[in-house]
Amino acid sequence: MENIIKFSEYLKTVKKSSDNTITSYNRDLKNFYTYIKEIGISSISKVNKTNIMSYIYNLQKTNRASSTISRNLASLRAFFSFLFLEGLITENPTEGLESPKVEKKLPEIMPLNNVELLLEQPALEDSKGIRDKAMLEVLYATGMRVTELINIHIDDVNLPLEFIKCTNKDKTRVIPLGTKAVNAICIYLNNVRNNLVKNLDESCLFVNCNGSPMTRQGFWKIIKYYAKKANISEDITPHTIRHSFAAHLIENGCDLQSLQEMLGHSDISTTQVYTKINKSPLKEVYAKSHPRA
Repeated sequence: MENIIKFSEYLKTVKKSSDNTITSYNRDLKNFYTYIKEIGISSISKVNKTNIMSYIYNLQKTNRASSTISRNLASLRAFFSFLFLEGLITENPTEGLESPKVEKKLPEIMPLNNVELLLEQPALEDSKGIRDKAMLEVLYATGMRVTELINIHIDDVNLPLEFIKCTNKDKTRVIPLGTKAVNAICIYLNNVRNNLVKNLDESCLFVNCNGSPMTRQGFWKIIKYYAKKANISEDITPHTIRHSFAAHLIENGCDLQSLQEMLGHSDISTTQVYTKINKSPLKEVYAKSHPRA
């Protein structure tokens, strides 16, 4: 397990990986360590390609999703590459191994009326409701990831020009803000935030009721609460709203490159999935426009 600790430190300090990525790697590697111990391998340096193929086959036998298997193999590749570069092993047993094919599932999308219903739920009579309204409006207006949302600083927001800066690792992108999101932020800043913060030096835009920066878990609870309040039966997460933001923009004519930039995707093929979700508007245009439709 000492090697996992070293690897985690490398991910944090050198690769600048997120806490979620590091946690995911650690979980996968601890499961692998348990497996090799069960088959009688006492040292990570004794692991060979056959052992890893056997482990992957074992995951397949237990009906793990192909995406889960691919993620485990990616974790092992990164880990053994690190050990090889550090001179802790003489050969990299993952070299040349192929990942199983992953079926790309279409993301879950909320209908526009359900999004609007969710955004209407926070009561604007109290501080919590005003803050929650601002957070939900910003999330749907920008399509940010939840980690990005809770890490917004006051200086990242430009209300007169209606845009917000979003920083993820070392990359910063600028995303437009709609009028409703701008109004919600203004109400929050003018009436609520200063009453919530205990430390006037706190720079995070969104804080919890104790005045500390909002957490992922805290915001997940907020979404679940309002989804239940709105009687929305579908399981809604912050990422569901991100997907909905993207799909609704595509439906209304947004080009892929602009959407890619707003979402912060490094590869446009990731963004292209949203063109496959709802073909009905395209069919309607075709039916109305084509002379032989």
